[in-house]
Amino acid sequence: MLHDARARRPAAGNRIDLIGVPTDAGASCRGAALGPDDLRTAGLAERLAGLGYAVADLGDINVDRRLTAAAEIEALAIGASQAGYQSLENGARPVFLGGDHSISMGSVAGVARHCRDAGRPLFVLWFDAHGDFNTWSTTETGNIHGMSLARLCGEPGFANDAAWFAEVDPANVMILGARALDCEEAQLIEARGVQVVDMDAVRIAGVATPLRHFLDRVEAANGHLHLSLDVDAMDPSLAPGVGTTVPGGLTLAEGRLVMEMLHRSGRVGSLDLVELNPVLDRYGKSADLMVDLAARLFGEAATATRLARLPDLATA
Repeated sequence: MLHDARARRPAAGNRIDLIGVPTDAGASCRGAALGPDDLRTAGLAERLAGLGYAVADLGDINVDRRLTAAAEIEALAIGASQAGYQSLENGARPVFLGGDHSISMGSVAGVARHCRDAGRPLFVLWFDAHGDFNTWSTTETGNIHGMSLARLCGEPGFANDAAWFAEVDPANVMILGARALDCEEAQLIEARGVQVVDMDAVRIAGVATPLRHFLDRVEAANGHLHLSLDVDAMDPSLAPGVGTTVPGGLTLAEGRLVMEMLHRSGRVGSLDLVELNPVLDRYGKSADLMVDLAARLFGEAATATRLARLPDLATA
């Protein structure tokens, strides 16, 4: 299929719902719970509204902070699933503001439920330095944010309730930017048929070709595409504000290219922005980068003003 280079609004319409999911219960490093407010302060809503979208900030999903970490994650997952499902039912596109990557256990589950009920296939682009495909039997750290994709793809050991949870077909998932997979995790990913485009592949062949092939599959199936954007996919020199930095990530040009290709596909109907840790950030650099990538995803073209900021993002 020839790639359609025309810019199109994503299929879900012109409304965007921002849904905060403030938690760091899934990680060993605290601070990601502050991510939603940092993304707001960095001007996410204003940038998207400036592109002509009707943006509604629905606030944060809050739970009792006296819960255990596992119970907090479960409660937030249920809330995120319900909020995302309702947002899509209302004709908007939910944008989930994390929080660590455990929030995707709920956000993507809600999107999967909506797609299931609509009879439409769901595809997931997991933009991440990690696979997040560990289970309770393979994890080396015990950190629940490293199990999100495994749970979503139906791996055993999780108490999933059909009232709020629906599985993702692992054959419809691509992990992009990986460079820190555990041994048993990598074996499980391969066994389940998840496509991995790691940084070695990106350095050899570039990011555009595998992404274009994946997007062609989404287009051919008339699928809904969910982007789960973990800021640690980017190189730590660009995004120091993350608790799980891994050297050798995507460059600014590569990250922007991915977002612009996704926008042109017209297929992204929901989004996670996760793992921003303001405590570890420098002068809001990582938050600004995430807002920049989100704006590109929703169609913001490069302007002379923002191109002039490129050296700051790359070297500050």
